[in-house]
Amino acid sequence: MAYLATERSRARRANPRRILPECKSILMLAAPYSPLAPLQQSQDARGSIAAYACGDDYHEVLPPRLEALVHFIEAQAGHPVLNRWYTDTGPILERDLAQRAGLGWIGKNTCLIHPRHGSYFLLAEILLDLELEPDTPFAADRCGSCTRCIDACPTDCILPDRTLDAGHCISYLTIELKGDVPPELRASMGSWVFGCDICQAVCPWNRFADEQGDPAFRGDPESQHPLLGQELMLTAGQFNRKFKKSPVQRAKRRGYLRNAAVALGNNGTRADLPALQQALEDAEPLVQQHAGWAIEQIRQRHEAADHDDRPAGR
Repeated sequence: MAYLATERSRARRANPRRILPECKSILMLAAPYSPLAPLQQSQDARGSIAAYACGDDYHEVLPPRLEALVHFIEAQAGHPVLNRWYTDTGPILERDLAQRAGLGWIGKNTCLIHPRHGSYFLLAEILLDLELEPDTPFAADRCGSCTRCIDACPTDCILPDRTLDAGHCISYLTIELKGDVPPELRASMGSWVFGCDICQAVCPWNRFADEQGDPAFRGDPESQHPLLGQELMLTAGQFNRKFKKSPVQRAKRRGYLRNAAVALGNNGTRADLPALQQALEDAEPLVQQHAGWAIEQIRQRHEAADHDDRPAGR
């Protein structure tokens, strides 16, 4: 993504002292969240939201905890300590620092993987003007010959050299991308309306993941797999109220409804056509355009099914 590649951003990421000149140690932290519940069979088309985003926004949950931890450290040290803390909000190479702090290795899917906890956790860090005894870096690569994440990725965005083609990642397409989803990638998005967990769900190391996770990030089945037809009807006010404390706000209403339309195009039925027809009248051209695509996909799918059901010779 372009904003990560600026000269200033690269320099700050490479040297934490560009952020806190007095930095002597970096305390790395991980907060677990529970994996996404499987999407159950339903008569109504449902979407999927990445597991970390089903509860409260970690950008709101973790900072008070980091601040409290700084106060604890200062109490133990007996004096104020210069600090900066972040959770996916600053120019920090979080995964690399976490690996150096012994929290795991960076897997083929580019996620940090802990050998006893898997990869379902969020990272945070505190830069400190305080000497701390460093932990031993996690040197082992325990992915071995496994390629499950690479094989399972619907958009082939996980590359063999442990890099990610962000422009093809479903998480990017449903969250960061602000315009049209490229038509050639829409079918690969499946039911995802915010983020994607496929490469984590297939990872063997996540058999050790904490099934409960932090309660703050836990969602119920309704929040994890929303009814797409209902989501497509959300007004601006309803969207803001529903996702007031959720990371889903990042996609904004226009992006979220765009994603819901694509998911209906992939999984919807004739029963979803009225909602999509109404979306054609939405004030946002982005929603209109993707609703039109979805309608065409459903029609083509049912026309093909009707043709297959015709008696032979007719």
